Amino acid sequence: MTSIYEERPWLQHYPEGVSPEITFPSMTLGEAFDESTDKWSRRTAIIFYGNKISYAELRDMVDRFAAALSSLGVKKGDRVALLMLNSPEYIISFYAAAKIGAVVTPISPVYVSSEIKHQLEDSGAETIICQDILYEGVERSEVPLKNVILTNIADSLPKFKKMMGKSILRGVYQKMAAPAPEIFEKPGIMKFHATIAQHPPIPPRVDINPEEDLLMLPYTGGTTGPPKGVMITHANAIANVHQIHQFLSFLKEGEETLIAYMPYYHAAGKSVAVLIGILLGYTQVTITTPDLDDIISSIIKYKATFFMGAPTMYEMLKDYEKTDRVSWKKLKVILAGADSLHDETVRDWEERTGTRIVEGYGMTETTATTHMDPPGGEIYGSIGFPIPGTMSAILDPDEDTFMPPGEIGEIVSSGPQVTPFGYWKRSDSTQDCEAFIDGRRWWRTGDLGRMEKDGYFYVYDRKRDLIKYKGLRIFAREVEEVIKTHQNVKEVGVVGVPDLKVGAYVKAIIVLEGDARGKVSETDIVEFCKDKLAHYKIPAMVEFAGEIPKTDIGKVSRREIRDQVEEG
Repeated sequence: MTSIYEERPWLQHYPEGVSPEITFPSMTLGEAFDESTDKWSRRTAIIFYGNKISYAELRDMVDRFAAALSSLGVKKGDRVALLMLNSPEYIISFYAAAKIGAVVTPISPVYVSSEIKHQLEDSGAETIICQDILYEGVERSEVPLKNVILTNIADSLPKFKKMMGKSILRGVYQKMAAPAPEIFEKPGIMKFHATIAQHPPIPPRVDINPEEDLLMLPYTGGTTGPPKGVMITHANAIANVHQIHQFLSFLKEGEETLIAYMPYYHAAGKSVAVLIGILLGYTQVTITTPDLDDIISSIIKYKATFFMGAPTMYEMLKDYEKTDRVSWKKLKVILAGADSLHDETVRDWEERTGTRIVEGYGMTETTATTHMDPPGGEIYGSIGFPIPGTMSAILDPDEDTFMPPGEIGEIVSSGPQVTPFGYWKRSDSTQDCEAFIDGRRWWRTGDLGRMEKDGYFYVYDRKRDLIKYKGLRIFAREVEEVIKTHQNVKEVGVVGVPDLKVGAYVKAIIVLEGDARGKVSETDIVEFCKDKLAHYKIPAMVEFAGEIPKTDIGKVSRREIRDQVEEG
């Protein structure tokens, strides 16, 4: 390896007292869960719309449900699908499956029936735990299942609210564009809490190897074809919890309160809430769908110390009229994940709240996190540097040689949180993402970036989003960053439009602020870019739209934009 990476220049910026090395116990997630629930039994684990569930109560329900799943024939290695919005039942199901050695495969709640069908069939799941509001997609998929267990969002509401559950959570149904369902009486469908009540809190003993046995099978977003399952072990998850806890050592076990609105099925939400939140004894305020008023009132009411949001959430909050009601400086950490932050968003947030957003970086294939900003850091636009126990470098994607500082290449990572087995039933895709250099196994992230001499890493774009014009490289994100600074631009997505003569032209899809619609022209945008971008980076095409396609976590979906462009 090039000496600059061996020297780990990022260590000079490590928080005081934080070791760059990591040790963690060889244990299963179920064992870690038992340790946490024993230690914090009297502490509140989950607050769900006013209903408080203690760690002791959570343990009881997890053990009962583990026994229930086992009695239904679910055994070690079987895949169990979870199709739920954030709720206590998700966490109960996750740990119950883990305890009996089953493999959790989380499904996005916004998936349509064809996407659900692909994941169920590809994973081989024969058991699904699902919220009734989402069951129609499962039914339409027509995948034969041995066990279907349904729950209602109102099941974990306080008793006095449960009678009004539909009205209290009407907004949830509205956002899902679905009526409140009544389908528990269908034959063959089991009720979640009734199933739990039928079994004692005595889960079966199962021999699980943390390093070899799978804990979960999350699916990637399918940005280059059908979604692929990623094989994550118990050891991967335990390692990443310890890595993040060690890096953010000022957060104390059994003392923090976090706002859990990020989707549990997603790597970021799963990491912070389902894993870290539970295993470190935090209290989490579970929010089913991201609502700004719910988030702000929950931070205030429960005196939250930990908040994590996607970049789109910070873009909304920084302009929201009620944001100033929160004393943001009282929070110990304000973290961003799931996508890159626009520099403008970071600066606007700091100006309004007086606080810095800590940016984390990682992906499904690395359990969650590989890089993070140091809290209190002053470098803008960086994803920080490798967290404890992690190595990272910049690789020439064509020659598999390490790039010197400042040069752009592919970010590669290595560490105990990286999937050891790669993609489920996709050995070819796994081999494409592995690089064996100097005796170390690296995982190719697919992201282009650079490392500066000081050890800070920067992300430019996904390799597939690179635009090549007459042999010149154009990063879509760079163009987006410039256009985003226009005072009348609300959102922007940039893609390349293929052309046989030049390779690709730059096209920008722009959503204007409400009062600017019809007042800003394509020429205005081009002129705005002229003194900010090299001539070949300036959009050759500008299109104004009412909205921009996004992924289920709010990221601009360049794939969907490209598809729309190709369709004309």
